[in-house]
Amino acid sequence: MNTYVWTVTAMDSYPTSPQPDCVFNTHWTCSGTDGTYNASVYTTTAIPYNSAEPYIPYAQLTQAEVLAWVYENGVDKVTVEAAVGQQLANLQNPPVVTLPLPWVVG
Repeated sequence: MNTYVWTVTAMDSYPTSPQPDCVFNTHWTCSGTDGTYNASVYTTTAIPYNSAEPYIPYAQLTQAEVLAWVYENGVDKVTVEAAVGQQLANLQNPPVVTLPLPWVVG
């Protein structure tokens, strides 16, 4: 059984506008392991400012809150985990291999 871990690795923010240290972009990874092999996906997600939502000061943000923003802004958790799972499956059973040239001895 595969295990997946989502991690926010960085956040880009505007220093003053529209709110102090307003996050507009997140960097994240989804890492997976099957106990033997490890695989991951790294990317970024834009977070549009929404004045209708309560503003959370930067220092009070939690990883869970930021990941919720990631999922709300177009990242399908199931699809990403499936992609990492496919990487793990390909490590277990490579779909392509490079064999040695048959005329090279050694």
